[in-house]
Amino acid sequence: MGTDILTANILEPEKWIERYSDLLFRFTLLRVSDKAIAEDIVQETFLSAWKGKEGYKGEASEKNWLFSINRNKIIDHYRKAAKTLTVRGVEDYEELFFNESGGGHWHADKKPVDWGVTYSNTIETKDFYKVLNECKDKLKDLQQAVFVLKYFDELDSDVICKLLDITPSNYWVLMHRAKLQLRECIQHNWFEK
Repeated sequence: MGTDILTANILEPEKWIERYSDLLFRFTLLRVSDKAIAEDIVQETFLSAWKGKEGYKGEASEKNWLFSINRNKIIDHYRKAAKTLTVRGVEDYEELFFNESGGGHWHADKKPVDWGVTYSNTIETKDFYKVLNECKDKLKDLQQAVFVLKYFDELDSDVICKLLDITPSNYWVLMHRAKLQLRECIQHNWFEK
């Protein structure tokens, strides 16, 4: 039998800000796109962790535990935002991109073009993701929430609907709008520059 010593995951709250505040802030800012809101969410994360530290069982590392709390705080933020926003129908929005009397054909100036891209250069990829994040930041809160939860946090659509308390049809409207806006923004700010 080996003499391996298992080191238990322990909490060191006095080191949380030094160790995790910048990481949690960047993680949160990527998802909410507002510095003040991101700062508030990180503060709420630390406060919630402090209040719940007695319930910490050590099953996850301190870092993973804090990030789990942070994700829940971000979802709470989106849940609150979802209750204050209304969702218009796809037809109200699509007139910006599609002809009214053309069976849903694209407006000539909005029609997607083939981007024909292969990302082999790391610098180019970083630049692209910078543009993607800037474009994502221009989405309305609820569109951004749906997009981030789906593509950044890789949640299923039914889970997102439940978290945000929206219907599946609202989810698809929001996702469709977000994709259209992102495509237009990326095309304008990346491919046409």
